[in-house]
Amino acid sequence: MIIFQDLEEGAEVGASISEEKTLSVIDLIVNGGTGSIVIIMVLFVLLFVALYIYFERIFAIKAASKIDKNFMNQIRDHVMNGKLDAAKILCAQTDSPVARLTEKGVSRIGKPLDDINTAIENAGTLEVYKLEKNVSVLATVAGAAPMIGFLGTVIGMILAFHEMASSGGQAEMGSLASGIYTAMTTTVAGLVVGIIAYIGYNHLVNRTDKVVHKMEANAVEFLDLLNEPI
Repeated sequence: MIIFQDLEEGAEVGASISEEKTLSVIDLIVNGGTGSIVIIMVLFVLLFVALYIYFERIFAIKAASKIDKNFMNQIRDHVMNGKLDAAKILCAQTDSPVARLTEKGVSRIGKPLDDINTAIENAGTLEVYKLEKNVSVLATVAGAAPMIGFLGTVIGMILAFHEMASSGGQAEMGSLASGIYTAMTTTVAGLVVGIIAYIGYNHLVNRTDKVVHKMEANAVEFLDLLNEPI
């Protein structure tokens, strides 16, 4: 009986110790003081902005990459048959960067090939700008979020050492350690936001490059069409 009683007491002590060591993320944020709370809120706003831009751009790029495989074949038939108005209508009905570039080229048919090429390139520049809209904000968030997190940690360290200096070096190590590791939660939050924004930025750049490559391929195909003998 004594052995079982000792085991029960040990289990209760272990449970109480584990409960004391358990600390939720909310507790870490709240116990960090006003500065930590403000910085965490700023990082949450940055995270929301990064996620909004990522999903808004990913849907826009996905829509821009969709185009009928027979689109250029239909354009070829219209141009070869001299039905330029039909080709323009087809381009207007197709909402994609490739169709808008093609429409720009069709509207310049009859002019020197260099002028047509220049018009397509200028239109392509505008389309790329539309695809990359707000993507640079993700790069800014990816770089700024970790620095903001480090700022919160530095502030927490300063406050901890200020408390030590104010107490004449008699401050308890427990209170100092608690303040320091709580302040370091801002660094963790900053790194998490920065990593998410960085991954999102690189993914968007990769998807944008694929759309740009498709635009260039179709532009070359259209120019080759104009060089074909009628």
